Amino acid sequence: MTMSNTPMAANPLTRAVLEIDEYASGLGWDQPARLFALVDTARLRTQEPALAAQLGLEDESVTTGLTPIEQDEVPTAKALDEFLGTIAWPDAVVGCALTVERLMLPPSAENQVPEGLSDAKLAKWVAQHPDRQEVRMTVGVLRDGSRDSAVRLREKDSPTEVLTGPDLVPGLAEALKATFAD
Repeated sequence: MTMSNTPMAANPLTRAVLEIDEYASGLGWDQPARLFALVDTARLRTQEPALAAQLGLEDESVTTGLTPIEQDEVPTAKALDEFLGTIAWPDAVVGCALTVERLMLPPSAENQVPEGLSDAKLAKWVAQHPDRQEVRMTVGVLRDGSRDSAVRLREKDSPTEVLTGPDLVPGLAEALKATFAD
């Protein structure tokens, strides 16, 4: 999925994360979580030419280092961290990425969170908080531990308003990195 509006980033992982963010943006909001395998584009062209052609990557001038390949649906009946704990990637997969929508509170509201709430009650409390914000988080990790992420606020849904950085969603990055553990 090569996106024409994705800003050129120096890092192939950053480019892949921004491509996935743009793809998810094109699908609109209120979408389920989506999981992607990240494969080396040159290796994909060599080892899977038919798949590379299907993805529009047969042209040697396509120089993106990583190609995101969307996986089957992420099950909604299982907690995301439990689902990620069941994943094992083949050697051809050099990284993975996940895009997921969540409600977030600004740091100023964190000290208002009541103590001892169950996950369900905490989710309900956040959903009712007046300062809550809907966000789409796209996080990618490589086998070597490299990570990057993109965060898009629903109220500022524009490619120029996407925050990027390696440590924006550290818990999700760690959970994705664990999918490569032996």
